[in-house]
Amino acid sequence: MTLIPKSVYGQIFTGNLFFDPIIGSVLGSLLTGNPITAYILGNGFLKAGISLIAVTAFMVSWTTVGIIQFPAESLIMGKRFAIFRNISAFLIAIIVAIFTVFLLSII
Repeated sequence: MTLIPKSVYGQIFTGNLFFDPIIGSVLGSLLTGNPITAYILGNGFLKAGISLIAVTAFMVSWTTVGIIQFPAESLIMGKRFAIFRNISAFLIAIIVAIFTVFLLSII
C-alpha cells in the first residue's frame, strides 16, 4: 500500500459497478495470497477510497483463484479440474461481491 500512490488506485478502479468487481477479481487472481493479507489489503483499499464491491471481489479472488499455483494444481488434480475450478472461483468472486454489496445496502 505504501509503494503505490493513491492516485494509481483511482486510475485502476473507476467506481463503475460493472467494471470494478471484474478488475478486482483479475487483480486478486493474479496477486494470489493468504486470507490474513487479504484483510489488511482490503482495509487499505477501502481507506484509499476504492468501492466495497471492488474490494470484496479482490479479497474473494485473492484467496480462491490460483493463477500462480495453477501449474502445481493441474499436475496434481488434473488440468481440466484446475481450469474449471479457477474459472468458477473467478466468476463466483464477482457474484459474491455483487451480492455482498447488495445485501449490505438493504441492511
